[in-house]
Amino acid sequence: MKRTLLVLVCVVAAACADDNASGDDARARDAAANVDGPLAHADAPPPQDPLDGAGSATLVQGGFQFVEGPVWRPATGMLLFSDIDANTIYRLTTPSSIDVFRADSGNSNGLAEHIDGSLLAAEHGNRRVSRTTAAGQVVDVASMYQGMRLNSPNDIAVRSDGTIYFTDPPYGISAGQQELSFNGVFRVPAAGGLVAEWQGPLSARPNGVVLSLDERVLYVSDTAGPVRAYDVGSDAALSGERVFTSDVSGADGMCLDQAGNLFVTTTNGVMAFAPDGSAWGTIAVPEVPANCTFGGSDYRTMYVTARTGLYQIAMPIAGRH
Repeated sequence: MKRTLLVLVCVVAAACADDNASGDDARARDAAANVDGPLAHADAPPPQDPLDGAGSATLVQGGFQFVEGPVWRPATGMLLFSDIDANTIYRLTTPSSIDVFRADSGNSNGLAEHIDGSLLAAEHGNRRVSRTTAAGQVVDVASMYQGMRLNSPNDIAVRSDGTIYFTDPPYGISAGQQELSFNGVFRVPAAGGLVAEWQGPLSARPNGVVLSLDERVLYVSDTAGPVRAYDVGSDAALSGERVFTSDVSGADGMCLDQAGNLFVTTTNGVMAFAPDGSAWGTIAVPEVPANCTFGGSDYRTMYVTARTGLYQIAMPIAGRH
């Protein structure tokens, strides 16, 4: 197991005066080339192992059909998650009170909070991304691309400017129902519309999606392949496709901590990766995990949806928020 990582630190020295434009440009190029920040400084302390001090996965509640898409809502201190087969979005009020948030959820999978506080849902059954307003009204965000129905939106990430990214594999439909000639990754610009950022082969299974801490990189897991990374431009468009890690089996949902470590739910458990793609290790879960997110008042609780159960894990490094 790899335990090394470039620590991303920006050191401002006295020699870097404001009039040293060429030096500023060089540092900007270095930062753009790195996943989450500038190059390391030799005197920086070693990175903290995000699994050193992590607790074991404990069951919050079981008995569900197939749970997915957890999202923490800080304004209310609640966790929402989907039960796809039960066609229901549930609400967890900590520590363990669970009730129905939305019935008839369109067989929702991934959930995300929009910048306006509304809830975004990737709906398998309705083959769309929806938005549930504070008043409880459910409206369509994306359902068609160039006159054809989407496959079955799976997971969602939201940029701080309101841009929405979502994956669209065919898990919720049969081969005969697929209208698009690809399985892809889409972008909904803040101003509206729909852009197919990645058009993968029919064998591809784009699944989990999450933005880096600085929102310059989008990670996308492929259940049939690796976890890929894409550069996010100032206009939110994607470029620079590359493999972040191939050291995964059945990659599904993902989440990040505040150190930039990426956690990927896989058939082997929740795997942790440093920002450079090196593996820290794996957190065992009693059931095969499907997705994860951080929550709690201090964001040090990782919630994991795993088949029939919702689990929680105490983490040493807080999650992104």
